[in-house]
Amino acid sequence: MVKSHTAKSLQEALLLRKESGLIPYTGGTDLMVRAAEGARYLFLHKAPEMKQITEDSEHIRFGASCTFSQVIAHPLTPEILKEACLQIAAPAIRNAGSLGGNIGNGSPKADSALIFMVTDSKLRLASADGERMIPLKDFYKGRGKVDLAPDELIVEILMPKSGIDNYYYKKVGARNALAIARLSFAGILSIEGGTIKKCAVAIGAVSDIIVRLSEIDGMLSGKTIEEAKAMKEDYLVAYDKAIVPVAGRVSSEYRKDVCMNLLRDFLESNGI
Repeated sequence: MVKSHTAKSLQEALLLRKESGLIPYTGGTDLMVRAAEGARYLFLHKAPEMKQITEDSEHIRFGASCTFSQVIAHPLTPEILKEACLQIAAPAIRNAGSLGGNIGNGSPKADSALIFMVTDSKLRLASADGERMIPLKDFYKGRGKVDLAPDELIVEILMPKSGIDNYYYKKVGARNALAIARLSFAGILSIEGGTIKKCAVAIGAVSDIIVRLSEIDGMLSGKTIEEAKAMKEDYLVAYDKAIVPVAGRVSSEYRKDVCMNLLRDFLESNGI
């Protein structure tokens, strides 16, 4: 029999997590499909502190229990995240599934995690004994493996407010509805005064974790569009060497071709 405990506050959730080692969940849209006999779960959807969307001077702060539908409807949500959430499954799944669950699964196919990765967002992780803040890119340790201690919860996702308006997003799936990504791509190019302030690319469903190669994207930072054009081929070659797709429902060759085509289209759409 599967047992579930409901936390009515963040403090209660953290204490239950520490004392009982319960498995946290909100919507359970993925977790309950593979619920194990005798497993004990911690339902977080009633903890109000984890369902808020707020802002500070630098970040939009998303509670980890916020559903995709809540994120889509909220006025603070940037367009790049709204677009990705709108392409997640069907309304019933979007009404139940949460940001924290999507990230905590450790899946390279997670739609919202891709957006938080390309925007260099951070996670606030908490336990009954304290909390820590880490970049999302450091949270993933491999397929299904994340940097979350047995007594910790993902409490908030902090997304930068600036430099994310000029974005490019594509999700490649077998069909329009209910599709798990065969490959997903997000790119951001922030330009100020004719100079590329930041270039960021994230690619999902191509490797064991979401691909985010800051050192390669840095090749274009600080360059004008004309300077970026001159080094475009070097940039593409660097990505071509770095991306080593895994085979799955589609071949690794297919994934590589789609990756490079989307990368070229991202650059060309920005005049590079």
